[in-house]
Amino acid sequence: MTLPLSPPRVASTGVGRGLMQLLCAVLLFTLLDSLAKDLVARYSFIVVLWARMAVQLVLVTLYLRRAFPAHLRTSMPGLHVARALTQVAAGGCFFASLAHIGLAEATALADLNPVFITLGAALFLGERIGIHRIGAVLVALAGAWLIIRPGTDAFSPAAVLPLLCAVFYAVNALITRAVGQTEPVATVMVLSSLIGTGLVTLALPFFIEPVAMADIPRFVAIGMLGTVAQVLVIRAFSTTEASVLAPFGYVGIVFATLWGVIFFGEWPDRMTLAGALVIVLAGLYVWYRETRVRR
Repeated sequence: MTLPLSPPRVASTGVGRGLMQLLCAVLLFTLLDSLAKDLVARYSFIVVLWARMAVQLVLVTLYLRRAFPAHLRTSMPGLHVARALTQVAAGGCFFASLAHIGLAEATALADLNPVFITLGAALFLGERIGIHRIGAVLVALAGAWLIIRPGTDAFSPAAVLPLLCAVFYAVNALITRAVGQTEPVATVMVLSSLIGTGLVTLALPFFIEPVAMADIPRFVAIGMLGTVAQVLVIRAFSTTEASVLAPFGYVGIVFATLWGVIFFGEWPDRMTLAGALVIVLAGLYVWYRETRVRR
């Protein structure tokens, strides 16, 4: 998965810096996904997901140190639990899919989440939805259909997992939008890391297996890459308008395709590339319409 939702709070100067921070974050997230794909070939996705969450919790704790306990207080415990649940579900679905389908395909399907966020905001947050948004949703789903191709030899049931990831991620984004209005970013990071790690730890005993010493740095790197990438995203959105940064999140599909070819020899076919392009164009159209309406 490429981008986590971060609070689009402050828009000011520093567009170039914000853009570079976002692109670096996308690069790190796709490298994380590449490492995850390598590891899920030998370990359960639960083990990989636990490492992702646990290392982030350790890093956040070390960074905040004495300030950590102060960020455990919240007026929205239920929403934080729901946010952690959807975060774990999204990550679990995506990591599980990597054992069965290509990195580029999984990333393209997971990147349906901006369209689902738009639809969910209309359905559950009362935001207006018009013919243009509905059209973009349908076009993006058509792009997903081109990638999955149900009923053909190219179809893999595992392709449903990135779609579920996109849905869970969209729900997570809507919850984050509600929480982010009143809660500090540090509180959101602390509680999501703590609750998320706890949830995956409950499942870990059923999937635990011996880990080769040579793979331990890879597990640690997954957590470090994810944590640094999230910090970069938060900083990018704190200095640059979300409408400016939004379309560049789709660069993740390009990076994922590149890493798939270099590290795994996965060359996406024409239909997969066409479906990814359709999804990107649908997302860019929603971004263009929203920007134009606000102006």
